[in-house]
Amino acid sequence: MRGLANIFWLSIKELRSLRHDRFLMFFVIYSFSLAVYSSATGISFDLRNAAIAIADEDQSVLSRRIADAFLAPQFQRPTMISVAAIDSGMDSARFTFVIDIPPGFEADLQAGRHPALQVNVDATAMMLAGIGAGYIQSILTDEIARHLGGDAAVAPRVELVALQQRMAFNQTLDSPRFGGVMAIINNVTMLAVLLSGAALIREREHGTIDHLLAMPLTPMQIMAAKILATGAVILVAVVLSLVLILRGVLGLSITGSLPLFVAGVAVYLFFATSLGIFLGTIVRSMPQLGLLFILIVLPMNMLSGGNTPLESMPPFLRYGMQLVPSTHFVSFAQAILFRGAGIEIVWPSFAATAGIGTLFAAFSAWRFRRMLLG
Repeated sequence: MRGLANIFWLSIKELRSLRHDRFLMFFVIYSFSLAVYSSATGISFDLRNAAIAIADEDQSVLSRRIADAFLAPQFQRPTMISVAAIDSGMDSARFTFVIDIPPGFEADLQAGRHPALQVNVDATAMMLAGIGAGYIQSILTDEIARHLGGDAAVAPRVELVALQQRMAFNQTLDSPRFGGVMAIINNVTMLAVLLSGAALIREREHGTIDHLLAMPLTPMQIMAAKILATGAVILVAVVLSLVLILRGVLGLSITGSLPLFVAGVAVYLFFATSLGIFLGTIVRSMPQLGLLFILIVLPMNMLSGGNTPLESMPPFLRYGMQLVPSTHFVSFAQAILFRGAGIEIVWPSFAATAGIGTLFAAFSAWRFRRMLLG
């Protein structure tokens, strides 16, 4: 009981120290409020307001129908240009897409021939290029089918299989929900490492770590207090961000169980805060901690499966990231918040996070004790 009381009062000391550090307090509030809002609304994965031009060499009914089919909000109103202006329009980045409809395009289709229709794409706008090309192909296919479908003799062949698409978990294909949730998930790792590492560095810079060693305290109690205080701050910030920013300001729905997600965050914070303390035992100042953060935490976030699927990575990297708890954290966080998964589904990720986190926390504790007593 004496040890628990020591951890409690040390945790209160850590919270008071954090409260007086105005920069870190501002950083915590910003990371789970404005940063989440801007990630949800400022960066869109949807096709919006794409600049498109059409070089209509056919001047037919079908070509005019194609031009009228590109509507807002996905596309701007198509600009009609000449063939000679295609290169200059693409070179100057005026248009992301340019469609060249050749002469006799409608007549060739009605005669049963297979004319070529050219779509020029500015692939430097990678996100727009990939998504927009699919939109354009779908629009062209639909308009040509509708135009030719009036004549049974030239109607396109009916496919034997009718494809029906059903969008699961995000039926309207809105990106704000994905961007906001992923911002919270990534910021949990970032803040846990920075706050716990900064707490240790602050103690060393001010010399208070020596005062603690003069008291009847053990290194494990000092480390546990830093983990507990940092974890409590981030847990409160996560809950407020989900309730006030995602639900309140953005009006987004959270499908899964909020208590289950918070429990998963608590399990993951055991690893993330231990990582911050481990880095704090290596470096001597905050600038050095920032450099190690860039080398370790940022790649860990990018490769954990939140930004790109693990399946798209090389096999050695995909299997190697299974040893990092952030991969399992992203997996069960997305399953809970996006798909409404319960503990019966996400328990393997919970177990992997807890197991690997415990091993790393023990290593960090050994390193911390060696730093204090060595």
